Amino acid sequence: MDKQIHIRLDKNIYETLMEHTESTNKTVQESVVEALCLFFNDKYKEKVTEDARFTFVDLFSGIGGMRLAFEACGGQCVFSSEWDRYCQKTYFGNFGVMPYGDITKLSEKEVPDHDILVAGFPCQPFSIAGVSKKNSLGRATGFLDKTQGTLFFDVVRIINEKRPKAFLLENVKNLKSHDKGNTWKVIMNALEELDYEVSSNVLDGQIFVPQHRERIFIVGFDRKRYGSDISFDFKVEVNDSQHKIKDILEEKVEMKYTLSDHLWKYLQDYAAKHKAKGNGFGYGLPALDGISRTLSARYYKDGSEILIKQKNKNPRRLTPRECARLQGYNDDFKIVVSDTQAYKQFGNSVVVPLVSAIAKKIVEKLESTDRLKVKIRTENLG
Repeated sequence: MDKQIHIRLDKNIYETLMEHTESTNKTVQESVVEALCLFFNDKYKEKVTEDARFTFVDLFSGIGGMRLAFEACGGQCVFSSEWDRYCQKTYFGNFGVMPYGDITKLSEKEVPDHDILVAGFPCQPFSIAGVSKKNSLGRATGFLDKTQGTLFFDVVRIINEKRPKAFLLENVKNLKSHDKGNTWKVIMNALEELDYEVSSNVLDGQIFVPQHRERIFIVGFDRKRYGSDISFDFKVEVNDSQHKIKDILEEKVEMKYTLSDHLWKYLQDYAAKHKAKGNGFGYGLPALDGISRTLSARYYKDGSEILIKQKNKNPRRLTPRECARLQGYNDDFKIVVSDTQAYKQFGNSVVVPLVSAIAKKIVEKLESTDRLKVKIRTENLG
């Protein structure tokens, strides 16, 4: 629950604050909170501990799902970035660190050195007009030109500058078909030009949680360090237990999560209309012993993709805590925003245990390859 304080400000500070809010289009409260968090960031600044197994950066970090996954493997986060202020609030509430805001305004040289780069970058179409123009003028183009103007460009320029040992990128399953395949082509060509050995695969989160959630994962290893003879197997270890929706449900749920008569009738009528046309649109009422559809960022609107049956009542939405569990977050993860923002955040998040399993394989591959390199170097010296 938010708390309130009243403070007196020096006239000059007040005027500077007003100028800042006007130029950034932020409220006074947002500006003050941002300033305080940046001040406290010195106290909570990321520091590498001696027992850290490896270091990583968390780009487009959202609420920190990827961070949790890599920390579970013994990693130490040395830098994070996220522009959404509500995600920043959740991130700060759970990790005590305010992520850097607009990464497009950050020099790649300012990012700390790290072993692994982690990013759930947004998907945008790439404009090839500028590239075509350069080609017609006989000028060479590279990955920085081809990715310019997209947020993937920021991932590329940081990898190019810092040369991490490896990276893990995550995106929606349809990334390959986005913009008629042009997006995927540019991404793969850019990573190839960066001189990384790249592997990709689509994995479904239901092997760890009761949710059908397919995402594409892209893993790369630095060829300049390891050569091109380094393969990556996405097959992750899973337990044999069957994941069920009922396992993530809370015992007591407030009435506000139950659909109103009006909304429930609307969803039923909407589903019936599309069923009559032969379409598959409609609400989802998963069996409690089964799994759910994919949780999306629009869940806050009506909760239609995942509704829970109730005896003698209309169905209900999942609670924010149940959404967190559906994504594999432990109950000690703090939800410090409104229900609407929490639904958006968990709908945009990763399945934490799935990413953790991939992270484990990346780290093990790096460690085994590094040991092999040391052994070969030692034998050659001998």
